[in-house]
Amino acid sequence: MVLDRLPKIPKLREMAREYTLNRRTSGPASGIDYRAELNDEQYAAVTSPPGASLVIAGAGSGKTRTLTYRVAYLLDHEVEARNILLLTFTNKAAREMTERVRTLVPHDVSALWSGTFHSIGNRILRRHAEVLGFTKSFSILDRDDQKSLLGGVIASLDIDTKVRRFPKADVLASIFSLVENTPDTLDDLLRTRYPYFDDWSSEIHKAYERYGKRKLETNSMDFDDLLVLTLKLFQKDEELLALYQKRFRHILVDEYQDTNAVQSELIDLLSAGGASVMAVGDDAQSIYSWRGADMGNILSFPKRHEGCRVYKIETNYRSVPEILDLSNAAIRANTARFDKDLKSSRADAGLKPALVPLEDPATQAAFVAQRMLELRDEGIPLEEMAVLYRAHFQSLEIQMELTHRGIPFAITSGLRFFEQAHIKDVSAFMRFVTNRRDETSFKRLVLLLPGIGAAGADKLWRDWQKTGYAESEELPVWSDVLGTLKPPKKAAKHWEQLGYTLDELTPHGEFARPSEMVFSILEGLYAEFLQASYDNYENRRSDIEQLMAYGGNFDDVLDFLSQLSLLGAADGEPTGDRSEKDDEKVTLSSIHQAKGLEWKVVFLIWLTDGQFPNGRILEADDADQLEEERRLFYVAITRAKDELYLTYPFINPKSYTGDVIQRPSRFLDDFPRSLVEEWKVGSSWADEPF
Repeated sequence: MVLDRLPKIPKLREMAREYTLNRRTSGPASGIDYRAELNDEQYAAVTSPPGASLVIAGAGSGKTRTLTYRVAYLLDHEVEARNILLLTFTNKAAREMTERVRTLVPHDVSALWSGTFHSIGNRILRRHAEVLGFTKSFSILDRDDQKSLLGGVIASLDIDTKVRRFPKADVLASIFSLVENTPDTLDDLLRTRYPYFDDWSSEIHKAYERYGKRKLETNSMDFDDLLVLTLKLFQKDEELLALYQKRFRHILVDEYQDTNAVQSELIDLLSAGGASVMAVGDDAQSIYSWRGADMGNILSFPKRHEGCRVYKIETNYRSVPEILDLSNAAIRANTARFDKDLKSSRADAGLKPALVPLEDPATQAAFVAQRMLELRDEGIPLEEMAVLYRAHFQSLEIQMELTHRGIPFAITSGLRFFEQAHIKDVSAFMRFVTNRRDETSFKRLVLLLPGIGAAGADKLWRDWQKTGYAESEELPVWSDVLGTLKPPKKAAKHWEQLGYTLDELTPHGEFARPSEMVFSILEGLYAEFLQASYDNYENRRSDIEQLMAYGGNFDDVLDFLSQLSLLGAADGEPTGDRSEKDDEKVTLSSIHQAKGLEWKVVFLIWLTDGQFPNGRILEADDADQLEEERRLFYVAITRAKDELYLTYPFINPKSYTGDVIQRPSRFLDDFPRSLVEEWKVGSSWADEPF
């Protein structure tokens, strides 16, 4: 001991002994009573001994509190701040946790490394980029920069796109990102996720290779490189890795279930030098595999880290017991999971979740809106209510109903339905054929064609006016009239197809029904544009199919277009801006966007097979993906604090196939009906056998 090495000066030795005894009896320097501040489960995790530990923190169980107090506990036990690495998925989370630690302890925490995986990777690469051929002043490409660089790469390949569209830079950026963040090869991804680009496989491979070279030549990295190149750096330079292994003696990782292969390997490498590593997460909330997250990382963590201790935090501070009973039962149907049961800390008895079968989407929307108004009259503010759904297009009828009733709403899952670019694109076709003087709509639709820019669109508009049909009430034979105009050579094939598509919108000199118009636009021309232009092609196509179904309510295209305009932003409120906190608004959100949020009342809509779980996953018969859908269902349920409404329509009006009778979601079979209260609302088919 240091005490025994002190000079034999009695008074000095006595003072040292008294100081040591005081340190042992007076508790931590922060004065925190960890036993009193934490529940038993949190306390066990926070005070765990050195080594590997996995903390399974259920929804609403105080995960952030546990991580924050763990950092404070380490500092209180003479771990230097510089030896702690705290990895999160958002800068906001890192800042909040660091600030909480700063208020908890008197220690200087400025040397603590805290941030997202990308920000920590950037910090490391700024010191050692030369090892990989870059300089320390490398540029970080944002999405626009990335698109610009990829645009140059595509141009350099001299690809012939006269007959078929080559994927745009935005789509290539998404494909290349998946290559970096998942175990899949480029060929795997093209085969499974982008089969419609199979003809371009060779060119896409060349673009991928040339893009990598261009980044090195321009001393630039994209966001994926901040992870991939950090990992490459450690794999290439063992001495450098050893340096950081020695530096970071305690590694803490938030939301571990969301890590991808690169992030998981980085953590494993850094902790391989004997550091203590604590991974905190919830396997039941792993819902991001589509962007590279691998739930296998959290499931295999105890096997990969010798002597790993597993702690479970199961006390929920959010929801009433009735909601938690349902969530526990719902997730048990999954086989790949850690066993746990959430228990409510709330003593108040709540209402059972309501299961509400409804006749069709319009009735579903009417029920949700009416119940919201009733709940507001009972004293629950609109801002404490949310409508959650699997996909953005499922909010269409809800948006319409809330608009008609004057109920304000904010959308976190995207723009209002009719403000989205692809919906505006489709409506531009219809607006132009009904109003041949509509220059804005004409230019919008011709700019969708390859090889036509602003100058080309101006020239084509002037040429169109010269035909005389802009002023005529007579509908032209579009393929004949457009055939007299001269588009750029690159657009010739698509220009010809545009003429045929417009002919289908006005057969026999009359306007087709709105739903038929949308179908012709999508299948004749627009689907190919969607595939080449957007990485979320399937979602956008589903939006347009929903617009098609909505069009089935109209016979007259002018009535349909008027309704689109009235339901757009011009007749409503700005969307997506939650900064005006004084404005009381209902929240509309996809479940993915709602993760981490909570409301007193949650309406979970469209609970039918094909809608939730997603139809493509059911068709693929993919057991792993179906389990992720069930985890998504679990996340939705656990957003509700007091009341939960599970709704589904029995009929889905499909304009091009007729009404479809829907099967209630298979997730509703995963729990005993005694856990819900079944409501009968209006004329429902709830009693009809299937």
